[in-house]
Amino acid sequence: MAAADGISPQSEYIQHHLVHFNNLGHGQENIADFSVINYDSIFWSVAMGILAVGMLYMAARRAQAGVPGRFQGFIEMIVSMVDEQAKGIIHNSATRKFVAPLALTVFVWIIFMNTLDLIPVDLAPQLFTWLGLAGDSTNHGVLYYHRILPTADLNVPMGMSLCVLVLSIYYGAKVHGGGTFVKGLFTAPFHASGIGAILLAPANFALNLVEYGAKTVSLGMRLFGNMFAGELIFMLIALLGGAWTGFNALSLGLGVGHILAGTIWAIFHILIVLLQAFIFMMLTLVYIGQAHEGH
Repeated sequence: MAAADGISPQSEYIQHHLVHFNNLGHGQENIADFSVINYDSIFWSVAMGILAVGMLYMAARRAQAGVPGRFQGFIEMIVSMVDEQAKGIIHNSATRKFVAPLALTVFVWIIFMNTLDLIPVDLAPQLFTWLGLAGDSTNHGVLYYHRILPTADLNVPMGMSLCVLVLSIYYGAKVHGGGTFVKGLFTAPFHASGIGAILLAPANFALNLVEYGAKTVSLGMRLFGNMFAGELIFMLIALLGGAWTGFNALSLGLGVGHILAGTIWAIFHILIVLLQAFIFMMLTLVYIGQAHEGH
């Protein structure tokens, strides 16, 4: 890939790998542009969602009494873990019938999406090049720009966190009643009566908006930030291998460093993949559980 004027090859390499396959055909220019549709994020998130649901469905169909097999035992361990967490946080059994399976699906889904980050950075672009779909820097193919990690696209984690917000508001209104829920927005956290309640209503409402907004943004940004940083580190490690200039001491050293750094970071990144999925699942349960509590 030829470097553009004033941009180093290393910088252009990273910039290229951070551009989505979208309806623009090039990188997004504005920080917020709701007209942009990232087709790659939609495809991979939906594909991983289908895979997650399919795995859980297959486990349910193959479940049998007696001594479970390794696959059934593994799925039962995950189901039991999520169910225990749901029972400890959400005490409403009717809500738990929906939220516990939802939390399980979200947990497995995020793991599958995050695991895509363990695929070598240049594997997909190379495959697209071999298939004639990528083109080159002068003649862009359909998939010249493509990212396979949906959770490193801010739209995906924020979309998921907005769904959690909607569920929190829904269950808050369902459990307490619509009128009581709306009243609570204006009467908490600062409780008062008479004229004091009227004076404090705007402040209470503003604080509740900040609370809901902070929960939503932090939930999405936490997942996005960790996965984006992990993806970026993999790109930096890949640059070590790209510095090969022949069989000399420097190139051999960089090659060995590339393999060691990539292996160590991939092993450590497995923990991040699982941890971020667990945190998102737990906070989903916590936020919906808080919706059941009174102000």
